Amino acid sequence: MPTLRDVIAGPWRAVLVLGVTQILAWGALIYPPVLTVPLIAADHGWSRTFAMAGLSLALLTAGLVSPRVGLLIDRHGGHRVMPVGSLLGALGLVGLAHVDHPAAYLAIWVLLGIAIAATLYDPAFATLGRIFGAGARSPITVLTLAGGFASTVSWPATHLLLERVQWRGTYLVFAGLLALIAAPLHAFALPRNRADPTVESDSRTGLPAVVLQPKGWAFVLVAAAFAAYAFVPSALSAHLLAIFARAGIDAATVVTIGTLFGPAQVAARIGELVLARRIHPLNVARFAVGTLLLAFALLATSGLSIAAAAAFSILFGMANGLITIARGAVPLALFGAAGYGHLMGRIAGPFLVMQAIAPLALAFVTERSSDPTGLAVVATFALISFIGLIAVRRPSTNAA
Repeated sequence: MPTLRDVIAGPWRAVLVLGVTQILAWGALIYPPVLTVPLIAADHGWSRTFAMAGLSLALLTAGLVSPRVGLLIDRHGGHRVMPVGSLLGALGLVGLAHVDHPAAYLAIWVLLGIAIAATLYDPAFATLGRIFGAGARSPITVLTLAGGFASTVSWPATHLLLERVQWRGTYLVFAGLLALIAAPLHAFALPRNRADPTVESDSRTGLPAVVLQPKGWAFVLVAAAFAAYAFVPSALSAHLLAIFARAGIDAATVVTIGTLFGPAQVAARIGELVLARRIHPLNVARFAVGTLLLAFALLATSGLSIAAAAAFSILFGMANGLITIARGAVPLALFGAAGYGHLMGRIAGPFLVMQAIAPLALAFVTERSSDPTGLAVVATFALISFIGLIAVRRPSTNAA
């Protein structure tokens, strides 16, 4: 573990800086639309579907530009790329506060999509990979601990701001945070050092590790497994609480069940850091998705009771907490640190596209069929992810 000197003046300062900026970026760009979109739609006379389509367009845009962002981080470092993302995010939020025309509204979300691609977990992981090389797994895990508190901070803050300054003022405040805090931290506080990406080592043996080429069948399986998983949290975050409510659970209990997700994420990440550091991240990912499948099986056999819904929320949170780590650690372990930023961008592309599609797809299924059918569709994507992770074969070690 790092010393205090490492955290203040060494490479681990990157984790501290990115921990703050991840909370700001997620809290300004991703979480507020749940609360702000109904207000935006009402003020402009638009449908909620159209207003929320802006976020989907942003995620699609982020998926398209993520490979390029990762390549730029490989070449120039997160300290040059991520400040641009923060400033673009600030500019986009100011635009949201002033735009009136529907076409301009969608154009602003395209700009915000570029900001998302350059400020959230994927560029942060790429930055840590550039700084720490093959040793980036622990920094990635610690970073996700901080990121896990983003929703805990963002939703109450957004609710408070909406009461005080309305939705336009809320977005202007968030724009100021990105421009005046996140961008300077990225530009001036992120370490400039770069690990040798050609040096790979096995943490258990100290011997050079064998890695796969980031192409071909192995890469396709990894990218497809994470993309299939992306459907699950994106779809459920938009619809799960409503599904529980339609099952007859009262509103207050539904909200309480929803709050179990965040602490379960953080608890799972602490468990990974303390107990699973020497377990291959591919096995951690398999365990996580297997846990999620167990949660779906629990709902299928027990029905949507309060106890089953609470257990599902906890297991889902644990799985998602581990998968967030695995999405950064699995590519690093399998394919190595060389070109890691570009690799993360290539994996992030389909992941973000799937995130954009999932809420609309689940809404379509539940409206035309039923909530159990919708949950079965989501579980199918989890199963596809699990099969993909099982099919991936780790490279043979030197000792083999």
